[in-house]
Amino acid sequence: MDIKDALVDPHGVLNWDRNAVDPCSWAMIACSPDKLVTGLGSPSQNLSGTLSPSIGNLTNLQSILMQNNNISGPIPSELGRLPKLQTLYLNDNFFTGGIPSSLAHLKSLQFLKLNNNSLSGAIPSSLANMTQLSFLDLSFNNLTGPVPRFLAKTFSLLGNPMVYSQLSGRPKDHKFALAFGSSLGCICLLIIGFGFLLWWRRRHNKQIFFDVNEQHHEEVSLGNLKRFQFRELQMATNNFSNKNIIGKGGFGNVYKGYLRDGTVVAVKRLKDGNASGGEIQFQTEVEMISLAVHRNLLRLYGFCVTASERLLVYPYMSNGSVASRLKAKPALDWGTRKGIALGAARGLLYLHEQCDPKIIHRDVKAANILLDDDCEAVVGDFGLAKLLDHRDSHVTTAVRGTVGHIAPEYLSTGQSSEKTDVFGFGILLLELITGQRALEFGKSANQKGAMLDWVKKIHQEKKLDTLVDKDLKSNYDRIELEEMVQVALICTQFLPSHRPKMSEVVRMLEGDGLAEKWEASRRADATRCRANDFSSSERYSDLTDDSSLLVQAMELSGPR
Repeated sequence: MDIKDALVDPHGVLNWDRNAVDPCSWAMIACSPDKLVTGLGSPSQNLSGTLSPSIGNLTNLQSILMQNNNISGPIPSELGRLPKLQTLYLNDNFFTGGIPSSLAHLKSLQFLKLNNNSLSGAIPSSLANMTQLSFLDLSFNNLTGPVPRFLAKTFSLLGNPMVYSQLSGRPKDHKFALAFGSSLGCICLLIIGFGFLLWWRRRHNKQIFFDVNEQHHEEVSLGNLKRFQFRELQMATNNFSNKNIIGKGGFGNVYKGYLRDGTVVAVKRLKDGNASGGEIQFQTEVEMISLAVHRNLLRLYGFCVTASERLLVYPYMSNGSVASRLKAKPALDWGTRKGIALGAARGLLYLHEQCDPKIIHRDVKAANILLDDDCEAVVGDFGLAKLLDHRDSHVTTAVRGTVGHIAPEYLSTGQSSEKTDVFGFGILLLELITGQRALEFGKSANQKGAMLDWVKKIHQEKKLDTLVDKDLKSNYDRIELEEMVQVALICTQFLPSHRPKMSEVVRMLEGDGLAEKWEASRRADATRCRANDFSSSERYSDLTDDSSLLVQAMELSGPR
């Protein structure tokens, strides 16, 4: 709470409650299985203020990701009291003062980024003794020399004019300066050459990603992620036994596993580790999920890569997916369903509006919303997500997703945006209400066509009670039912521009602004040109009547 109090949080992303018993339930906090705070991640949240020295009391921290904010003041020397810290990203802020020499006490630190601040003074010579440090970036500050002999494999001091002027201003060191400049030039050439090689390989659909020989046992990490040995995961899953399969998808199977320390995990094994699509999928998930830290998003423990295998390791979700849980007994009660809706909405809100760069999920549905021990919603399966640069309003790509959940503009043009996810979330709400999957509609006499058309018809006839999952019987709030159906219909409007942002969806689910949005959506429906108005059952008629529908859905959908 000292950390929160010292920061200025204009968007309220640090929704931490000093009266809460468990900080592991807070947004942007990561914890170990035994409830120790191991990660603090609030990048790109427009935070200002200062970083509290109390951060030194979180002695189990392994990663601090506070980059790309507006935090000022000194870097607390108390950071040196974090013996397990592996990743410290404070870059792209407004920190002033010197680099604390206490950082040299961080014997586990591997990644240190302090670039693009306003740091001054000499570089502590003690940083040269950090044996585990593999990446150091002190560029674009106001630091002065001399330059210690860093042990880090990669380091940068660019953009510190006083460092280079001192190097060049001493005649007896001109050989060192010449050697340093030559080395820097060689490094730049190597980087350019490697970049060209990456571009060429990508152009030929050959992704380069952690080319690791399985016989090589040096620990490799991406941020705070662990690289597992293949044999370790092989043992954890009983040699990937069919009995351990807990999910199947287009890119491979998911297995339940037990690590050597007893941790229960879910291991996603990509179907073809050598296939270009598999590598793209793997790289996308690793890079994106490692950046996304939120209580309603599935965290990635680590990964494994060999010449022929690509695997991802997640925490095991004991209550499975919403899709499977809706079919199980006892039935989810109404309050839990509302909580799932709100949790999933908050997770998507983070991806769309609080994560940098923005992330589009592209396959929002009940099967991809997982439930933890407390049945809290955790948005999973980022395999179909696309990163958006701030300059981009959409991306155009091959259609991925699941029939029945795909927004009309995405199905017809392949153009996706945040509003594509909003549409999928609206269908998810209907699945929570009805207890049925969108694909199950069109198979009985009273449910011809797609789910959305049926719901609209029932809503117009004011017979919402017929929508509700029969397993709930009468144990639900009719006013809340009306509100949730309205939110679903607002989210699934035909034109993307008419759909709300996820921040507006969260507010509506919390009871704020629904009436105004509903009225606006009714006006939009009334004025929309009928010539362009065709029903969702017509849009999906070629799919819903096809006996191979479920096969198509699996082919379109990514891994579980």
